[in-house]
Amino acid sequence: MYAQPYLQKYKGLSTRHTCPQCGKKQSFTLYFDGNTHQPINKKVGKCNRESKCGYHYTPKQFFIDNPQPLSPPLWGGRVGSNLPLSTNVVRRTSPSPHGEGSGVRSIGTIPFTYVERSNSSNSNFVRFLFEILTDSQIQSIVEKYALGATKNQEVIYWQIDTKQIVRTGKIMQYNRLTGKRIKHESGAIDWVHNKLKKSGTLPEDYNLQQCFFGEHLLALQPEAIVCIVESEKSAVISAAVFPEQIWLAAGNINGISVDKCQILKGRTVILYPDLNAFCKWTDKAKEIQKQCDCNISISDLLEKEATPYAKAQGLDIADFIIAQHFQKHNNQNEIQQHTDDTTPFPINNDYQSLFELGLLLINERNHLSKQAIIANLIHAYHIDETRAEIGFKSLIDNKIIESTHLNTYTLSHSTPF
Repeated sequence: MYAQPYLQKYKGLSTRHTCPQCGKKQSFTLYFDGNTHQPINKKVGKCNRESKCGYHYTPKQFFIDNPQPLSPPLWGGRVGSNLPLSTNVVRRTSPSPHGEGSGVRSIGTIPFTYVERSNSSNSNFVRFLFEILTDSQIQSIVEKYALGATKNQEVIYWQIDTKQIVRTGKIMQYNRLTGKRIKHESGAIDWVHNKLKKSGTLPEDYNLQQCFFGEHLLALQPEAIVCIVESEKSAVISAAVFPEQIWLAAGNINGISVDKCQILKGRTVILYPDLNAFCKWTDKAKEIQKQCDCNISISDLLEKEATPYAKAQGLDIADFIIAQHFQKHNNQNEIQQHTDDTTPFPINNDYQSLFELGLLLINERNHLSKQAIIANLIHAYHIDETRAEIGFKSLIDNKIIESTHLNTYTLSHSTPF
């Protein structure tokens, strides 16, 4: 019968040991196996100096970090296609990165079955992609990046490292018409590891160490140029349009670091920063070049081509790809339909149509700046800025949206808080 591990009872100084973290003698209490009554490991225990040290390596975390070895998955075809569907085993593809008993907390891992079970194109983000990409392009990137979907049609961007170890998944909701993120009460982002911690599946002290989104693809194309962008959305769209390169996402403006870039040793790397991050990423590229032994450069393509409006919005390479697609689409329509720049705003100018438009652009209990609404109109209706201004004015004149004391706009029947 299984017996729970327990902390060694105090029976004199001989039952207190040296803490593996702070080095203080006779301050460390070991965890014992409930069945064998022997120490689980010399690093598994709790330092009694809670305020000055706080080291606490639980048996649960130890067994997550050091499971029975399993064969690693072979990446190819559909994500995880060679793995048995099971949710009661923690899958690792390598031993603890720091080694058993090293005294250094191992990287937290998530069972690969979560990636398998979530793999789907049924997210609002992927639905938007059908506006700008082909079916084959979408199928390729959904499988390549192991894109997942929640029951609420949020997309899951899994972070899987070069050893096929799942670190976490970023959960985001998008407007299926505009491709823009939708923020909710707790923000625009949630995380798989946080949800699993709340459910008790992962320990509270889960050691999250993020990696690049798309990092698992490096082993598949060892000679390919590596392109790094800020957002996962940009990486996915760019990979569909330029599949010869490997596209990674840093996750945010501060998500590119020397530690993350160690896996790029010997690679040719090009950074594609957002328009508001060029200077910061230029400095970071110099630091990475010195410490990571890779051939790194930074693209100034967006800086050269961007309009003042684009720079003010901090647009990225995906925004330009989307804009080029819709511009080409509009040009083809204009040739076919013999339209001109005087074409009116492309919706019925009645209250019901405008109200439905307002719901799509802003969402209830949300509030946006004028610039954000204009950008959403441009993406949703594939129109230029002038026509988007006309649409914005229609929403104001018909009292669909109203201004707030924050210089933002919200639906007239809703409140911003």
